[in-house]
Amino acid sequence: QVHLVESGGGLVQAGGSLRLSCAVSGRTLTHYGMGWFRQAPGKAREFVAGISWSGGGTYYTDSVKGRFTISRDIVKNTVYLQMSSLKPEDTAVYYCATDNKTFRSGQRAENEYDYWGQGTQVTVSS
Repeated sequence: QVHLVESGGGLVQAGGSLRLSCAVSGRTLTHYGMGWFRQAPGKAREFVAGISWSGGGTYYTDSVKGRFTISRDIVKNTVYLQMSSLKPEDTAVYYCATDNKTFRSGQRAENEYDYWGQGTQVTVSS
């Protein structure tokens, strides 16, 4: 029913940039908020960035503020994560997810989302 497909990951040197994309089908971005999460090997999945159902609110974990930007294209029904000034500690599998309720903003907990993409690997070398 609902499918999310991430792309854009890869290997970059510290200080470099990557742009991740999340194409969503079966659920409109004009009704549901979206989030980006990441999971490093041996660690729990953590919230990275979120955007409200209206697109008017964005939210970030402290470690990426000023470096990452979340945005969306409602025509393409796609969410983006622009990552700049990348650090080795940003290395992780990045996942996009949809809020499990309509018309909300700023959800940060993993259990507040119900559909997830397969993930895309981001590796930042020193």
